[in-house]
Amino acid sequence: MAAALSDAAVRAAAELSAFLGAETPAEWVVEALRQTETLLLDHASCELKAASTALSLMFRYPRHRKLVYRMSRLAREELRHFEQVRALMEKRDCADRPLTASRYAAGLRKLVRKTEPGALVDMLITGAFIEARSCERFAALAPELDEELGRFYTGLLAAEARHFEQYLALAVEYHAGSEEELQERIAFFRSAEAALCCDPDPQFRFHSGLPVAGPDHS
Repeated sequence: MAAALSDAAVRAAAELSAFLGAETPAEWVVEALRQTETLLLDHASCELKAASTALSLMFRYPRHRKLVYRMSRLAREELRHFEQVRALMEKRDCADRPLTASRYAAGLRKLVRKTEPGALVDMLITGAFIEARSCERFAALAPELDEELGRFYTGLLAAEARHFEQYLALAVEYHAGSEEELQERIAFFRSAEAALCCDPDPQFRFHSGLPVAGPDHS
């Protein structure tokens, strides 16, 4: 079993858990330990999608210099994480197979406003929640996994926490209204994100909800 989290990792996870609206169900952790191969496969996909999202924001908002700079660095880091997960999969002889996407990211993004500047702010808030949830799940998983995977996930904690901070800081930067309005928008996404991660979900994925009987929980 992996070593316990460092004090710094525990603090980072605690801060992000406070931002989130609910903790990951313990049943999800149990399912992740049972389906480690699927976990890794979907995690690799998540890292690739995170890089794609960062690049998409750069192309969509090229005049936002601070956003472009931070997303460029973030995309490179997410791609490194993708490569690391794939290397672990190859080392463990994990079969590469197609996976359907979880409901999580799509469920959040359908709530994004259609007009600017609200659309940008909502996408940044969504990015912050995705990174925060990833960090929280790394912290929940790491102590339960084998030493190699536990060490790897512990090592990702700091990066995910930093990505969360960057997304949230950019949301503050580009929000055109009052602080109260921004907090209301964050609270709106907090409620939706918590439901996606805690409500019953027949599909197991890195960001799936409470495991229930279904085709991916057999």
